[in-house]
Amino acid sequence: MKVTAIIPAAGTGKRMGTNVHKQFLRIGDKPILFYTLEKFEACPLIDAVILVLPRNGAYHPLQELLEKYNIHKIQCMVAGGEQRQDSVYAGLQAVDSSSEIVVIHDAVRPLIRPELIEQSIRQCQAFGAVVVAVPVTATIKKVQNTLVVETLDRRQLWEIQTPQTFNYQLILQAYRQAMEEEFYGTDDAMLVERLGHEVKILQGDRYNLKITTPDDLIIAECLLRRS
Repeated sequence: MKVTAIIPAAGTGKRMGTNVHKQFLRIGDKPILFYTLEKFEACPLIDAVILVLPRNGAYHPLQELLEKYNIHKIQCMVAGGEQRQDSVYAGLQAVDSSSEIVVIHDAVRPLIRPELIEQSIRQCQAFGAVVVAVPVTATIKKVQNTLVVETLDRRQLWEIQTPQTFNYQLILQAYRQAMEEEFYGTDDAMLVERLGHEVKILQGDRYNLKITTPDDLIIAECLLRRS
């Protein structure tokens, strides 16, 4: 069984308020992206990694850093697109046809545990589509024009994270259909759901945060120092 990971790292990170793409911001001695890549390097079930990068060449010194931090599983680096979905699709088109499973993971979730990646792959063998998520603990209200329409039952709500892990042919079909129909979803699994395929939830880790704002960066730095 060959497993390929796609790491979309082509975003600009406008909410971070910096000229540096957020995946290349440093925590300690290395960029956020490299903490993420190290986790996939450490997962024994990952055979290859496809890194999707900005089109503007912001990753010029990347090869040196890969060597410096002993990252050897990168199969190729491809240019991303305007939106995340475009970037993941570019990565999917670069996947070797011998791959059976594809793991898609945000570049700026550096606290993912290799064991959780491995669990998602093993469950994908049985279910074909698996997403890591955590149960919602806050009260969630549906609102229109600043008025509450409905209070949702949080027992049925999950906050979706990555990795999201799929049978390769299934996720490729889902992406092709979405791109042909010019449909853009909020995550990868949404495209699979549109095909009528069930998606399995794998309970994840609240520390597996996505670094989006300066506050997230501070929290991630504290957690990475503890790990």
